Amino acid sequence: MSNLFLSLFLAALISFAAPVFLIGAVLGLLILTSYVPGFLEVSEQGMLRIVNFLAVFGDGKPLHGVLTLGLTVSIVGILLDILNFYRYQSLQDKDFS
Repeated sequence: MSNLFLSLFLAALISFAAPVFLIGAVLGLLILTSYVPGFLEVSEQGMLRIVNFLAVFGDGKPLHGVLTLGLTVSIVGILLDILNFYRYQSLQDKDFS
């Protein structure tokens, strides 16, 4: 049973961190491209679109949007891990000989 809780904790942690790091990496890449001559307008428009997208999920606050997306993906990761655990247990109970 402790393996299940450890697996659930790791699934929740990784599932939460994945969208947060992905959004952060995209924003960081757009910030880096703003230093390239001629790409300032493109990177500003990209950042504005991402911030507006996040604000939709966070009631006007982009940080809340990132946390909402991370929490939602974390819940989905936990549910998929529970499904995987259940399927593994049910397959162990069957005798395939």
